[in-house]
Amino acid sequence: MRIGILGLGRIGVFHAETLASLDAVDSLVVADPFANAARSAAERFGAEIADSPEAVLAAGVDGVVVAAATDAHPSLILAAVEAGVPVFCEKPVARTMAEGVGVLKAIAGSDVPVQIGFNRRFDAAFAAARAAVRRGELGKLHTVRSTTLDPAPPPAAYIAASGGIFRDCSVHDFDVIRWVTGREVSEVYAVGGNRGADFIREAGDADTTGAILTLDDGTIAVVSNSRHNARGYDVRMEIHGFADSIAVGLEDKLPLRSVEPGATFPAGTPHDFFMDRFTTAYRTELTAFTEVVAGARPSPCTIEDALEAGWIAEACTLSLREHRPVTVAEVRRG
Repeated sequence: MRIGILGLGRIGVFHAETLASLDAVDSLVVADPFANAARSAAERFGAEIADSPEAVLAAGVDGVVVAAATDAHPSLILAAVEAGVPVFCEKPVARTMAEGVGVLKAIAGSDVPVQIGFNRRFDAAFAAARAAVRRGELGKLHTVRSTTLDPAPPPAAYIAASGGIFRDCSVHDFDVIRWVTGREVSEVYAVGGNRGADFIREAGDADTTGAILTLDDGTIAVVSNSRHNARGYDVRMEIHGFADSIAVGLEDKLPLRSVEPGATFPAGTPHDFFMDRFTTAYRTELTAFTEVVAGARPSPCTIEDALEAGWIAEACTLSLREHRPVTVAEVRRG
């Protein structure tokens, strides 16, 4: 099949490399506002260059991957759907929830599939945790812990446009909590602090946060996030039930040092980047998209899914700002 790629920054180039290696993909068509980025990708992956998103969609592509800046996501999703081209878009759907809801309403009734990029759904360990929960191996759940710790903050320009740590980082935890447990979040309480980079504080954001989520069946989820984890990129989840407890991320590349006498775990080189931690998951995710394009499966992560995680992020943002519990229903009402 022939796949278009819109946006050739860091993640766009990474996706181009992955797609070029898939047996199902015969050719790529790429476009980026910066001509040098498009030329570099074309040379590296043998791709065809188009001079605009419209030209990509008119180039006979079977599907399109949107890896452009967040502000462009709504218009590119809508253009692809209007052209009848299945689309994979990196999260978020849009910069604001209102825009995201607008996209959802605009494509209502369309049978063109849209897949949003939440890569943890395609990680083997998270998938195994979900399967264990669904099979009832843990019994009734009572506690979930989800962690995302970055080794260093992203650039100041990214922070300023990110919408805040809950919307661009914690949202992965929120999505995977919903996906693994099969439950919705009803209420949140969030706290945050700034002990590191001044530019994060100046942007009105927090660099370290914690959130307590109450799920709709009474399960408690604890989410911990930080922009500063000197030992590496740390993504983990614990799921505790009345019959058993399991964990994701307890492997030799875990960026955590044990001080237990005689302990040798973890023994590997710590993960230091999200592309390192989730290389295989990204490949599985884009393989799934080729199956969506081929009509072999429905979208495994819909716009509705992405918006549900977004509402949790909105609730946490409000909770942090106003120092109080916030229900997801409250932010939905706006």
